[in-house]
Amino acid sequence: MKELLTLLALLPLLCGAQELKSTGTSVDYIVPEGWWHTESVGDLNKDGVADLALIALPNDSAHIKVRDDGYAYNFNQPLLAIYFGTDGGRFRLWKTYDEVMPATVDEYTMIDYAINITPRGTMTIGIEAFMTMGSYGSPNVTYVFRFQDGDFYLIGEEQHSLSRMSGEDETISYNYLTHKRQQVVSNAFDDSIKPREKWTTIPKGPLKRLGTWSLDY
Repeated sequence: MKELLTLLALLPLLCGAQELKSTGTSVDYIVPEGWWHTESVGDLNKDGVADLALIALPNDSAHIKVRDDGYAYNFNQPLLAIYFGTDGGRFRLWKTYDEVMPATVDEYTMIDYAINITPRGTMTIGIEAFMTMGSYGSPNVTYVFRFQDGDFYLIGEEQHSLSRMSGEDETISYNYLTHKRQQVVSNAFDDSIKPREKWTTIPKGPLKRLGTWSLDY
């Protein structure tokens, strides 16, 4: 009986099943060994205690493809996780989003992720794609979320694209609190081309809640 209980306890490890821990005092403890991750610490819920926001990429070998030269493509689904801090210095899992972040789906698109908690307590999530085939663009998006009414809501968004052929550089910013849209077009290869700026008003509507749609680039 003792041997059976020991085997059952080790079964998740033998099967390679790993997951983020629900509580911990450090990122290194919360994120399984071998997972790529990026994180930020700051006060998200305005209680004066540091919180943790992180993006983690599992390393399940079933979703990893290794080239002949040894380079590994990781096609695992990235996880977005929010931990609220406690007075005891621990982070406790508030929510894990397992289908919000875009995943790498082919060998021709590289995706970078960034996350940051600003001094004002907002959370920004950056997603950038670099395509080696099929496109000369390098699109990226930064989403801005604020914790209010018990959840995270989208209050701003900035879309940026750069053409590696023409040098055209476009940034479109949305402020969902003031309902304003700003578009700036310039040229990264030619400083003589003056930037063009345009402001428009966007329709009013309820703020989008994090987790109700998939983020993109």
